[in-house]
Amino acid sequence: MNTVAVLSPGDMGHAVGQLLREHEVRVVTCLAGRSGRTKALSEKAGIIALPTMEEMVSQSDVILSITVSEAVPDLCRMLADAMIATGAKPLFGECNAVAPQLARRMEPIITAAGGRFVDASIIGGPPRNGSSPRFYASGHHAAEFEGLREFGLDVRNIGPDIGQASGIKMCYAAMTKGSSALYTQLLVAAEAMGLLEPLKAEFQDGQAQVLERMERSISGLPARSRRWVSEMQEISAAFQHLGLTPFLFQGVSEMYRYIGGTPLGEETPEARNSGRDMDETVRQLAAYLEPPQE
Repeated sequence: MNTVAVLSPGDMGHAVGQLLREHEVRVVTCLAGRSGRTKALSEKAGIIALPTMEEMVSQSDVILSITVSEAVPDLCRMLADAMIATGAKPLFGECNAVAPQLARRMEPIITAAGGRFVDASIIGGPPRNGSSPRFYASGHHAAEFEGLREFGLDVRNIGPDIGQASGIKMCYAAMTKGSSALYTQLLVAAEAMGLLEPLKAEFQDGQAQVLERMERSISGLPARSRRWVSEMQEISAAFQHLGLTPFLFQGVSEMYRYIGGTPLGEETPEARNSGRDMDETVRQLAAYLEPPQE
């Protein structure tokens, strides 16, 4: 594992690339068509930008796909085409928040092109100060993927089946991001009805820990909301595939779409109003509600 490719070096990807570089791994990417922000994050992390996908694939021992959920099918097909064109056979880690059935559909696309597919998922925030989020891995090549432990990644092999690593991400994100959407919606509703302060007082009396979590997380939520829309859709699809209702997380997805559609949705994690507290965030979100229907 001399060279690892990261696609794409955004919030999580560039920090993962930087951690690998700190462990003396050569990290590359392809920035064709990427935003100026992604290019800046990649440069900050010291990731080498190669001009074409084919050149990146041909130089990589491992490829980590770390992108938004909705981009996964197209990215897998692009990488498979590059593998066929170059004859490269890298270890491919599909690390995104996708439903298990989507991971299973992507595996033959990569393996038919000669790659070795690992179903992976990331739980936890971007690496900081040498720490690593948990990289869950499953599938026939998960043991090989564990080799990334030598380079600072907390890789946890949880089984031989494609879909296991994706599944644990779906369940975990359903709790964390689902509850954040619920908290935001009920607070915005309270603000719209002029009840924010008495509701907060009630939470302080009976749910102090929940209120603390709200105050800690909600002000930073808009900067991530747009990226979470498709992730919530994947959770909805995963649960529906199991015979559970898809409607709960369709609603969560719509809540993040609403947040992302306000001016606050233009923020990025590294460029947001860090002085804005929960109350002000809720007030600004409530200001963009559609007029009530009588």
